Amino acid sequence: MSDELMAQARTGEDGAPPKRPRGTLRAWRKRVRRLLRSPATMAVGGSAIYRGLRLVHATQKEAPGSTDWRARLTAEHPAIVGLWHGQHLLAPFFRPAELPYVALLSRNADAEMNAAVVARFGIETVRGSGGRAGPVRAQKGGAKALIALRRYLARGFGVCMIADVPKGVPRDAGLGIVTLARISGRPVLPSAAVTSRRYVVESSWDKTTVPLPFGRIAVVVGDPIHVAADADAEEMEAKRREITLAIEAANVAAERLVGRVA
Repeated sequence: MSDELMAQARTGEDGAPPKRPRGTLRAWRKRVRRLLRSPATMAVGGSAIYRGLRLVHATQKEAPGSTDWRARLTAEHPAIVGLWHGQHLLAPFFRPAELPYVALLSRNADAEMNAAVVARFGIETVRGSGGRAGPVRAQKGGAKALIALRRYLARGFGVCMIADVPKGVPRDAGLGIVTLARISGRPVLPSAAVTSRRYVVESSWDKTTVPLPFGRIAVVVGDPIHVAADADAEEMEAKRREITLAIEAANVAAERLVGRVA
């Protein structure tokens, strides 16, 4: 075969490189996803994030005016610590190490890394979606997750729970946290933690915040919110709005303490 014919065979008649079959590309992407989500990758990534967060925590100075969160969490223990998506990396920063805690994490594969990090902080995990669950209907294993969390509360574990619903409206509490408070009899503590130095992932739906070293951290924990065991749908909705406003108020107060809000 001539050099010209060999070149055409390699590049195609129009001179462009031959296209990779779609099936081959799909298989390659699947292999990459499997590798990234493998237990070994999760273990290495979780360890790296954990060490990074420990470094960041060690270099933070607490902003004057922050809540005495240790005293508040100890006094109300076991309670449901409610905060917004996007601030979950800061949750271990204001957890009293001497108190047992469990965190609710999504069941999807993307949450595996979060689970690996949380485990290294000595926090138990329950996998499920508690955001949309209400007194009647539950989605994505929400009912099972809430029952598991209620059992943990009964055993004396505090619960760290993201209040807003994944991929929903940011900073708008779902009924899951209200339902847990109703069935457990334990209060919700509206909470927020922010740092003065941070990187915000603008492309993420919840504007995930990555804390950076050598800054100030502000932690605000509001007054406990109780939900009656016999709360009807109307009262549940009222409590949902109350929790939404209380967590956002804590968030705004924390932002002000680090000089982010005028």
